[in-house]
Amino acid sequence: MLGLFVIQHPRAAEAQGDSDYAAQGEWRQFGGPGRDFQVEASGLAENWPESGPTQVWSRPLGPGHSSVIVDNGRLFTMYRPGAEGEPWANEETVVALDAATGVTVWEYTYPSAPLNFRFGAGPHASPLVVRERVFTTGTNKQLHAFDKRTGEVLWSHDLVTDFGAPPTLVRPAVKAGYGTSPTAHEHLVIVTAGGSDQSVMAFRQDDGTLVWRSGQFLIAPATPILVDVDGQTQLIVYGGQTINGLDPDTGDVLWTHGHETQGDMNNSTPVWGDDNVLFMTAAYNSGSRAIRLTRDGAGTQVEELYYTNGLKAMFGNVLRLGDYVYGSSGDFGPTFQVALNVTTGEEVWRLRGYGRSSFVHADGKAIMLTEDGQLVLARLSPDGMTVLASAELLETTAWTAPTLVGTRLYVRDRAQIMALDLGG
Repeated sequence: MLGLFVIQHPRAAEAQGDSDYAAQGEWRQFGGPGRDFQVEASGLAENWPESGPTQVWSRPLGPGHSSVIVDNGRLFTMYRPGAEGEPWANEETVVALDAATGVTVWEYTYPSAPLNFRFGAGPHASPLVVRERVFTTGTNKQLHAFDKRTGEVLWSHDLVTDFGAPPTLVRPAVKAGYGTSPTAHEHLVIVTAGGSDQSVMAFRQDDGTLVWRSGQFLIAPATPILVDVDGQTQLIVYGGQTINGLDPDTGDVLWTHGHETQGDMNNSTPVWGDDNVLFMTAAYNSGSRAIRLTRDGAGTQVEELYYTNGLKAMFGNVLRLGDYVYGSSGDFGPTFQVALNVTTGEEVWRLRGYGRSSFVHADGKAIMLTEDGQLVLARLSPDGMTVLASAELLETTAWTAPTLVGTRLYVRDRAQIMALDLGG
């Protein structure tokens, strides 16, 4: 049914130009405050019982891969009504939940045509909260702006109908739908779109007016990041064959660098460091690449540091801790947890025994969620991965990265959403 149902280091964040993202105790965008899956938190337990950390609540939630966004005591995410294995619903839902109980506060359901969901149904993107608004992007490239308190639709655009964007990525064999989460910059909400001169589009947050569109490159599912390159804020957009730097105020393409992957499946959000090193990774017959960006007068110089196929993240994120990156490497074969030196590409260790995974880091510990639903608490260092605790947690495929606010962890798979207490 269509409608509204009211039920009662420099971090990348510093380039967002909005203190909303930097506030401790919140997770208002995909990837957390700095979009690097790292948060300031303390008091996490050093281990768990064999049964796992304390469950605060759990509830059913339909299929989808949207992560959990946390703002002022509420959770925001997206799902497709029904259950995995049933005929796919012709609609999807944006939902706000009470963070303490998991009870629905409001939800909004709109038409959404199923695509090729053989590897999992959309929605795939995550909401974005900026002050009093929530922004979402749907499977069929629908962009919505909501009042975060009531769920009222403030404005919306169908990027396909309104702007002629292609309905799916151009080259994948399996066209599963749109997966890029929206990005905020100053008064703008920025999304990838696709089509002639509109790889990326920016709209006013308050009324949805188109401000700029730019780019001729193929888009990919990865979510952009904002970084500071020697005093200039740049929007880093990981495309299907390239990685690109844009001026977020105007859309001007400042530089582009090749990173080819099969079927445009550059899925993992790039990672930025205060040494101006940008790290990117992809599976699908690709690998990892690092480049260093420097400003030279009015231009940006791009220096490639290395390319390696030693780390190939399929859907999960990677963590950069100091001079090393840690991630889950696996194409369609065996999966390994891998550590690389971020500036040289040298592999320092490789560990087998866990499926493809997503990560969040806080209090000196990594929390890893495998695609098989196993939750792992570990310390990561150049010397290896020290497992502190693990638990078999979720029962269906878990491709959604966990969200951590304080000591509360929110996880979901294709059947349910769960809140856990990780406090010591």
